This record gives sequence, structure tokens and C-alpha cells, in this order.
Amino acid sequence: MSTKTSVSTILNCYRRPHSLKTQYEAVKSQTVPSEEIMIWKNHPLDSTQFDFSEIKDSAISINNANYGVWARFAFALNSNSDYICVIDDDTIPGPRWYQNCINSIENEQNGLYGTVGVVFHDLDYKNFTRHGWPNPNSETQRVDIVGHAWFFHRDLLSAFWREVEVPLSRICGEDIHFSYSIQKYLNLNTYVPPHPSDDLSLWGSQPSSAYKYGVDDNAISVKCSGKSTFGESLTKYYNKGFELLDIPKPAESQPSKVLAAASRL
Repeated sequence: MSTKTSVSTILNCYRRPHSLKTQYEAVKSQTVPSEEIMIWKNHPLDSTQFDFSEIKDSAISINNANYGVWARFAFALNSNSDYICVIDDDTIPGPRWYQNCINSIENEQNGLYGTVGVVFHDLDYKNFTRHGWPNPNSETQRVDIVGHAWFFHRDLLSAFWREVEVPLSRICGEDIHFSYSIQKYLNLNTYVPPHPSDDLSLWGSQPSSAYKYGVDDNAISVKCSGKSTFGESLTKYYNKGFELLDIPKPAESQPSKVLAAASRL
């Protein structure tokens, strides 16, 4: 691992004030210290209140609107480190999570890393295989997309923001967009680093916390499902050329048939 490696952490707050302190302490306990902790707070529609009094040495951006899941990746452009880790508010990383990701990037493959990865078997976002904390992998696993905690070299943000069209939804699709973008513009892929079943210190999400926070009433996966949200986003990027591991590319038009049809006009 490089002796000059630095990491910036992006946390986001919305309606889980009860998890913030635990998450902050997990970041502060990393064996590779975070050079800066930046917190993006979306505005909830209810009276949810956050206590930032114990969150020291952090840049906190408090907004009067809910900009969803995409804005934190714009906020990350303000970071000053080699690497960035963006963490969902229901995710508590083990103390060697940053070290695990850096080792994988520098000694195996550069790319986008995350604590849960998905390999799709259809475009409806209903038939897929997960790797990472829900399904431990002993070796680095290539996947289609990752989530819950994204770890990447700062340069990858240049690909994320290469295409700036309005997303289909503010509350989902950023994970698909990120993997699609680095594949298209940087020729990089998406991975889950090792999550050995006998060493949770390397995991990007501790299962006890994930199952506690990730299925509550604030979870996007609980509020949204089906073709109209996740599946529609996946189909959009697939049609734009996103190459998936287990789904063939769209059938290419056959020039001979096109010419034959044109000759009959």
C-alpha cells in the first residue's frame, strides 16, 4: 500500500440520526485514517433532527431540500484526497475496510469497489446475485454494480459527471450510472473486495447494523421497487451500452437487412 495514500469520507444524512455517531466512530477507527470527513445532509420532510455536536473536524453541508442520492457525488468533488469513500447512512464499515479496498486497487485491479455487489440476470432488477456482506466472497469478485459503500480513486468522478442529463429518479440509479460511466469512459470495471467470512474487520458493512438499519421504514429499497424505479434505470443504461456480465448485448442491426429494406422504399 502506498505510504502517501489519503482518503476522504463522504457521509450522508437524511432520516437516520440514530446511526450517525456509530458510523462516524467506525470511520475514525479505520486503520487507514480518513484525511477529512464530509457530511451531506438532505432535508427531510418531517421534523427529524440531527445532533452534530460530537462530530468533530468535519465539513457539514446542511441543505433545505432533499437532493436524493446523486448530490453526495457532486459534494465529493470538494475532497482533497487520493481516494474517496461514499457511505450510505445505514452502513457501518469494519476497521480495515479502507485498507482492504486500497490493497485491492493497488495490488489487483483499479476500478470501483463496494461492500455489496450485484450481478444481474434480467433487466427488471428482480433476478440477481449479490456478493459482499450479504454473501461473503473470499476473493475479489467482479460485479455489475456496487452499493452501500463506494470506494474509488478520486479521478473516477470525472467519468461520473461526464454525462449530466437529469436522472430518472433522485433516489436511485446513481450506482448503475457510476459503473456504466467508468466502463464507458475509463474502461474500468466494478468489484467487491474480499469479504472473508472469518474476518468482519475487512467488510464494508457490518451485518448486524445492516440488517438493523437497512430494512427500516427509511430504506429506499423498502419504499421503491419494480420496473418504475430500479429496473427502469437499469434498462436505460443497458440500452445506452452498459455491458452486463450475465446479460447479452442488445442484438445489433444487420446491415444486409437494413439495405434490403431501404431498396424497397
